[in-house]
Amino acid sequence: MPVSVTRQNGLPTVRGYAGPPEHGATGGCSSGRRGEPADRQRQQRGMESMRRSRTALSAIALTAVVGMVLTGCSQKSNTGTSGSGQASVGFPETQDLPPVAGKPGGTFRLGITEPTAIDPYNAQESEGILVNKALFTGLVNVKPNGDVYDGVASKWEPNADCTAWTFTLKPNQTFSNGEPVDSAAFKRGWERTSAKDSGSDVAYHLNEVKGFDEMQAGSATTLSGVDATDPASLKVALSKPDCEFNLRTAAPPLAPVPTVAGAADNKTYNDQPIGNGPFKMDGPWQHDRGIKLVRNDTYGAGPKANLDAVEITITPADTGIQAEYDGFNNGQFDWARVPTPLLSQARSAQEPKNQWISKKTAGINYLLVSVTTKPLDTADARKAISMAIDRAAITQGVFQGSQVPADAFVPASFTKVYQPGVCEACKYDVDEAKNLAQKAGLTPGTEVNFQFNTGGGHEEWTAAVKQQLETNLGLKVNYSGVPFRDLLVNEQQPDASGLFRAGWTADYPTAGNFLTPLLSTAAIGAATPQDVAVGDNRGRYSNPQFDDLLAKAAATQDEAERDDFYKQAEKIAIGDDLALIPLFARQQFRMANTATFGNVRMDFWENPTLSEITLK
Repeated sequence: MPVSVTRQNGLPTVRGYAGPPEHGATGGCSSGRRGEPADRQRQQRGMESMRRSRTALSAIALTAVVGMVLTGCSQKSNTGTSGSGQASVGFPETQDLPPVAGKPGGTFRLGITEPTAIDPYNAQESEGILVNKALFTGLVNVKPNGDVYDGVASKWEPNADCTAWTFTLKPNQTFSNGEPVDSAAFKRGWERTSAKDSGSDVAYHLNEVKGFDEMQAGSATTLSGVDATDPASLKVALSKPDCEFNLRTAAPPLAPVPTVAGAADNKTYNDQPIGNGPFKMDGPWQHDRGIKLVRNDTYGAGPKANLDAVEITITPADTGIQAEYDGFNNGQFDWARVPTPLLSQARSAQEPKNQWISKKTAGINYLLVSVTTKPLDTADARKAISMAIDRAAITQGVFQGSQVPADAFVPASFTKVYQPGVCEACKYDVDEAKNLAQKAGLTPGTEVNFQFNTGGGHEEWTAAVKQQLETNLGLKVNYSGVPFRDLLVNEQQPDASGLFRAGWTADYPTAGNFLTPLLSTAAIGAATPQDVAVGDNRGRYSNPQFDDLLAKAAATQDEAERDDFYKQAEKIAIGDDLALIPLFARQQFRMANTATFGNVRMDFWENPTLSEITLK
């Protein structure tokens, strides 16, 4: 869309758009932020900037938050304390209710903020992925626990060195308009995403496929590595080994599309995609108002959905979670997130009714750091920031004991790769923080920018981060809140500096999906330091030794050996360089109408399991 670009206080500003919040927006923490790809399409089309509408907490609210957090500021670790003296471990996870036999019928209602896209070529954050996953089924699927199972593909296998994969497709698969879902449909979708003119924010999921670089450069119109000669078999040649490539095919950009999709700028298809998933669109996306889905009775990749319809209300960008919470309590919604200050209240009200869902997910909440610009361009400076943050105090004072302080970047859900304590600088130690700050030239009065996205439940804890950094290190923190899309655009700028709230939920179940897109040199996506960063490595961290370990991991078929490479890589990027600052393990909370519906669970992407939900 056309925008008017101005600058305020030396920072870029975009007027005229308020974007969506991030993946599962109750997460993210700090004391003292796919996965959340940015609006790169606008950047690639020359619109390099964003809105900087400063959001401030009221003096009363900020004072209350500061008071809660200061109660824990004398601690020298992140173990935390509670009334019983036990370590802070987060709210207990809830068990899934017994499954209910499905029957057709019912309308499931929920609220989301305006997605960036629901078309596969650019679906990216939790909201867009929720709709996209209902409309499309890829080669493989992922269960809520991260286990991979068949989607359109009945089997998949690599060659000896993982430079080529063959996917055997299930027969008689169709789109909801009757077109066949064959190998050509996948080749069509992948090339549509990869095309330079598409300007996809998430095309990088295909960057290992031969021909991708040429398509991105505009010198080719097809992916040379994708062979769709046999309609029942998709053969993929990669430019480098990847023994986990099959996992990538669960991501929305690798979905099949019918011939009617046309190019990525097909507005009709953008707003009313025709897919092969368990649901289909009931009319076009009504922007800033709603999206309605109905059951796709021709679905053949798995069991048909039970629900007749899913009604999605678009909530305001700045107050989305509160609108969800209120909507659930007044009977408007059947699924809702919970504002941070109301977590304990919601749990107390809903848990006795089995309408409370608490799950540790494959994600991490952290601070994105601009590592190439001052004042945080040294590891000592970043470690000083991290050690000045009392994660345990925020867990108790802001999150009411619901969150778990992080001391690693790869989540605990990846049990064979998880390294508790790999982030030694995640310990709260003000004396050491001051020593490191002095070594790094991070003297009292130094200005540090800190920005978060509004509407995602981050106001309280980010205010606590600001307070702790100012109190413990004497920094002057330039603190502001903007709509999520604008936050993402700001992170991309070559002159970005300081800290950004960040959170990442896995696109597919591997530790590599945390380390590669967020920390590898190739994922910066900027040809020169003066270019915007169109990849997900917005902090612009680059370490050849780290990159080499990731390459070795991708080329290793043996799982244990591959996991060891991932561990070594995390030790370098997080343990030594602290390129990103882990804050809290990602734990998500939802209210769900289990009185009316059965099989209501949280899926791998932190959304409701729409294809399984049924009337009781």
